[in-house]
Amino acid sequence: MEKRNLRKERTGVVVSTKMDKTIVLAVKTKVKHPIYGKFVNKTSKLYAHDEQNSCNEGDTVRIMETRHLSKSKNWRLVEIIERAK
Repeated sequence: MEKRNLRKERTGVVVSTKMDKTIVLAVKTKVKHPIYGKFVNKTSKLYAHDEQNSCNEGDTVRIMETRHLSKSKNWRLVEIIERAK
């Protein structure tokens, strides 16, 4: 049996669900400034595949890296951690 490589996982907040079977996430990371050493918040937008259109805006979700599903979509939804209130 062939072993698969480890896949990256990210946790983020859903920003948009306007596309069909696609969600847009804002993933926050803290990056150390190269000169001053201060930690700076960096936000990146990722597109993920949501097969059942089950997410809503404001949900906290976990996504996993996968092959390219479209030009900009190479992540897929693993689970919804917390629903928006």
